[in-house]
Amino acid sequence: MPRRDELLGIAAGLFAEKGFKNTTVRDIAEASGILSGSLYHHFDSKESMVDEILSSFQEQLFADYDAVLKSDADARTKIEQAVRLSFRAIHEHRYEVAIFQNEADYLGGFDRFAYLAERNAQSRDVWITLLTEGVKSGALRADLDIELTYRFIRDTVWVAVRWYRPGGSLSHEDVADQYLRILLDGISTSSITEGGTRA
Repeated sequence: MPRRDELLGIAAGLFAEKGFKNTTVRDIAEASGILSGSLYHHFDSKESMVDEILSSFQEQLFADYDAVLKSDADARTKIEQAVRLSFRAIHEHRYEVAIFQNEADYLGGFDRFAYLAERNAQSRDVWITLLTEGVKSGALRADLDIELTYRFIRDTVWVAVRWYRPGGSLSHEDVADQYLRILLDGISTSSITEGGTRA
């Protein structure tokens, strides 16, 4: 792994665990086994580091979402794909997701991080589009409050970064499977007929 990527990985872990404001350049340097001055050979500030961490992660995430939107899959399958790739992102990029969840409001106050608000808006557009397609196709209920459903999905998916840990009893695929059953099929048995089909 290139030294620059290694340093970014160490910084990401510290930003996620200690918080961006509470992490100093010295903390990153010590965790990397180098002097603070040596870190400046690679990055001019910790702001530059978190900028690179977040922007590169989100570029890939939204490219994946865009691929889902443009696919020929049916509406329900697209929603399932978007949920699965979200949980995969939590699995593969736990630190990046945690940083965004914890620090976006703070960082968004700086001009260089204005794109974070744009990404939030883009995320909303992705889910509103998917849910609207779902309702129009008949895959989702016609009386669905799309805005409320989007907020529910956003808040319940990404909060998983606080408790999900790779190597635990549930894989990210297991979590996504359970989440999709709850989201799309519910948790009540009251609407299940004797034959096992939904009434």
